[in-house]
Amino acid sequence: MDKLKSFFKEFYNRGSVFLWVSLPIIAIDQLTKYLIKTNLTLGQSIPESGFFHITYVQNTGAAFSIFRDHTYLLSIFSIIGVILLLVIVFYLSKRIRFLRSVPARLSLGLIMGGTVGNLIDRLSYGYVVDFIDVDFFAIFNVADAAISIGAVLLAITYIKLAGD
Repeated sequence: MDKLKSFFKEFYNRGSVFLWVSLPIIAIDQLTKYLIKTNLTLGQSIPESGFFHITYVQNTGAAFSIFRDHTYLLSIFSIIGVILLLVIVFYLSKRIRFLRSVPARLSLGLIMGGTVGNLIDRLSYGYVVDFIDVDFFAIFNVADAAISIGAVLLAITYIKLAGD
């Protein structure tokens, strides 16, 4: 019984921030994509002019549409990414000190939430629903933003804590 209690305590300590960040990201990402798919037609943009738009597009590639029409390959990469993130959080964080920090767990949770959110789309539809359209940038979604913010936060955390 003590081993089981110890396992769950360690799981909670290692995974709580990670899970409390990734699960809401997945939910928000999927909710926003559902709202876009049910309320806009493909290619529709609102408002039609201005700096910021909500534009419904179907992205069969990755960021900036690279690997377009390679959904199977991108799904495999995403599954591998999810597995690696789980290994990092629940195994490598025992050995690498900076990964035990709250900012590192937060950033890994953002990356996991975004990866799973886009993976759900790829497996369900064969494409990722993108809709956040800023004139000077590629169209993206909540999952993409979470991955990008998580990656930047992880790099900053590493730089700040690596010297300690």
